[in-house]
Amino acid sequence: MFPIRTSFTPNDDLAFVGYPPMFKPGDRKTPVHVSVVFKWCRDMAEKIAASWRDHYDDVLIGGPAYGDYGSEFTPGMYLKQGCTITSRGCVKHCGWCPEKDRDLIELDIKPGWIIQDSNLLACSEHHIRAVFDMLRKQNRPAKFCGGLDKHFLKPWHRELFDSIKIDELWFACDVTRDLPWLERAAEILDGIPIDKLRCYTMIGYDDEPESLEESARRIERVFELGFLPFCQLYKPDNSVKVYPAEWKELQRKWARPAAYRAAKVTPCEQSGLFA
Repeated sequence: MFPIRTSFTPNDDLAFVGYPPMFKPGDRKTPVHVSVVFKWCRDMAEKIAASWRDHYDDVLIGGPAYGDYGSEFTPGMYLKQGCTITSRGCVKHCGWCPEKDRDLIELDIKPGWIIQDSNLLACSEHHIRAVFDMLRKQNRPAKFCGGLDKHFLKPWHRELFDSIKIDELWFACDVTRDLPWLERAAEILDGIPIDKLRCYTMIGYDDEPESLEESARRIERVFELGFLPFCQLYKPDNSVKVYPAEWKELQRKWARPAAYRAAKVTPCEQSGLFA
């Protein structure tokens, strides 16, 4: 059971969003797991869990919002079919990351074409190559929605990307000082169409504040490098942060590739660099 629906919520007959439906599965002994990803959903999730307890004896609540980031991955259990996680944790321990205190571990590789690892490129070469061996057996183009860390990207990774069908490669550039690393990534990925290169661009950080103009220039540079930006407003754990209208306008402008591409053509596209 999930408090809200996302693009990765399972859609099988035993996955539910919100309060119990009129026709409930199983009997009172059927276990119910309430999975909560975002901390700002906890109050809602606990109310929903209480409602499920009116009908079921075994109702557990947990997930990343409660510090539970999982161990081995079971396909289809908390993420929709097609998603897979082949590693947990990271090696960077960034202060804002929910997994900052968790060392990197490599998991058994389960089949899927949507890779949700926190930092796949930080894994061993043996593990990364095994993941791509798995991806070659899938009948769908790969999506690296968990994000690929530009700091770990190497030329031999490009050879692996060229060996599979790709739908989306996701990177991130959340601070201006990361632009040189994204420029390096653009060189390694030269020739991959812009439609396949995506980049998360967070704005409104509290720890490393940027002006509105600095944030806009960073996002524009991401676009110039041949990545489609996906802009998000920073949301603290307590979900309490009010943004002026101009910040919301900047986020909306760079959240829909179809809209901003219709309004502007990148120099990379004009030159044919990413054609």
